[in-house]
Amino acid sequence: MLARHEDLTTTPPRVDHLLITELVKPGARVLDVGCGDGALLQLLADRKDVDGRGVEIERDRVNACVARGLSVIQGDADLDLDAYPDDAFDYAILSLTIQATRNPKKVLANLLRIGRRAIVSFPNFGHWKVRAKFITTGRMPVTEHLPDTWYDTPNAHLCTIKDFADLCRLVDAKVERAVAFNVSGHQLGTWVRLPLTIHNLLGEKAVFLLSRRSADK
Repeated sequence: MLARHEDLTTTPPRVDHLLITELVKPGARVLDVGCGDGALLQLLADRKDVDGRGVEIERDRVNACVARGLSVIQGDADLDLDAYPDDAFDYAILSLTIQATRNPKKVLANLLRIGRRAIVSFPNFGHWKVRAKFITTGRMPVTEHLPDTWYDTPNAHLCTIKDFADLCRLVDAKVERAVAFNVSGHQLGTWVRLPLTIHNLLGEKAVFLLSRRSADK
């Protein structure tokens, strides 16, 4: 199990981290791909007592995670997930990272292979503020959730909620739950209550809980 380190930081947890934590069952085996500074792994350890592992491409962040007692190795989501065996984890998580990968389709397929379930969060390029800035300025939008200029951004494959839903169908993923939310953390409800088009227009970010359709009994 991960070491517990309460009150290591006074920074409130990210909204998508809180939503992801709600989706993970206590004591689960978790792989956090692109785990950054380990904030999500720590939250899952503290609140859900998970057996967690992390993969992070930047060495300084890996060192910071290890210093906090987290089990994290250096690795690239595009290259290194192939080495993990099938069903090695209960959950394979990718939080605000898929848009920065070179091959999102392959990465998502690997998450679904490695984990019995995959959880993915991402910024929604279809949000109305992004659309409005693009229309009014004629330039790539810069917003609170997409703060980098086009030549400085790590985001290679920005997508909308509709785009990601299409990708889920393409890799034969079953959407068990999907939540769109705004900057304040307000959730827009489930797809059943509101059409996907509304989520795509009003949601600034989204979290998807996925499983393999081939695993259905």
